[in-house]
Amino acid sequence: MRTLLRRLALGCAVLPVLTVASCGTAGRPPRPASCQTAPCRLTDAVHTLVGTDGGPPGIIVVIQHGTSSTAVTAGVADLTTGLPPEATDAMRMASVAKAYSGATALALVGQGRLSLDDTVGKWLPTLPSTWAAITLRQLLDHTSRIPDFSKQKAFGQALTANLQQAPPPVDLLASVEGLPLLPPKGNDYSYSNSDNIIVALMVQAVVGQPYESVLQSDVLGPLGLTHTSLPRDSALPAPTIHGYDIEPPVEDVSNLFAAGWTWSSGGVVATPADASAFIRGYVAGQLFHGATRAAQFHFIAGSSEPPGPGTNAAGLGLFRYTTSCGTVYGHTGNTAGYTQFVASTADGSRSVTVSVNAQITPTVNSQLFGQLRHIDLLGVCDALGR
Repeated sequence: MRTLLRRLALGCAVLPVLTVASCGTAGRPPRPASCQTAPCRLTDAVHTLVGTDGGPPGIIVVIQHGTSSTAVTAGVADLTTGLPPEATDAMRMASVAKAYSGATALALVGQGRLSLDDTVGKWLPTLPSTWAAITLRQLLDHTSRIPDFSKQKAFGQALTANLQQAPPPVDLLASVEGLPLLPPKGNDYSYSNSDNIIVALMVQAVVGQPYESVLQSDVLGPLGLTHTSLPRDSALPAPTIHGYDIEPPVEDVSNLFAAGWTWSSGGVVATPADASAFIRGYVAGQLFHGATRAAQFHFIAGSSEPPGPGTNAAGLGLFRYTTSCGTVYGHTGNTAGYTQFVASTADGSRSVTVSVNAQITPTVNSQLFGQLRHIDLLGVCDALGR
């Protein structure tokens, strides 16, 4: 595991038409003399990333234009078999899971079963009294000021002591329950994995069922996502996009720790095809509308982790990415072996998902992250036809 655990971050709908623009096993496609279009630049960039010394084993970018989808790939999903990544391969969504918990909570708000002004104290009275007045709205836009459990030494020790057996979800918060709220500052935005654990616990309290069941009935089912799940163990369904620690010697970390250690903040497993369908449906308001969607689209200054392309702003379980090619809405994520970016236009007609089978962040590898963030931007430009 080397230094891996010290840098952990908790940051099937069938595609109607799916064409593969490039495949890692076939090598880099011929490059036109003038590579000026967004699709050409994107294809060139993904091969450059994988071909960079110390780069990730593979990458898949799914671009959606209406009912047509294109998968741009480079490298491999599995270093053992040499197979390329496919849009129907399973992978860890990392902190994109926060968008799923946001979708679940907002679906209940749309149904009138929850209110954005409902407090932690109302639904979870056994949690610390200092959290009692914090609202669902503050949890969803990361202005709760509750410290991040994943950054605490005690959590890291518990994780490394028992990688394959996660505690009950409420126990994930144990390392921060005795800590004071973060000091007030600016708009109080502070990205915290604790927030979405509490969101899911509130969902459970309201419905009286496990969060996973509500996620299925109110989000995955309505959006037709049959290849998305929230497991508690470390297993991944086959076929799999394997995740790797690319610090030499390269190591397969796909099953390093149980998904329950990140639960609603980072444990979702999905395929690129399902992730694409999810973000389009979520952003377009297929699960809720009216006042609930208007509230979701109220943005404040705040960046996702890792940062997405362009200028980032935080909404409710959603980020806005304002780029040189236009504006999209979505989420990013990173964890051991994976880095994710999913985003859609507001009407859900165009989307991009970028999935890499290595953890690449500004702190883990700034050079590679610069390349990856550029790919995120090129994906947005391709999706928007710019």
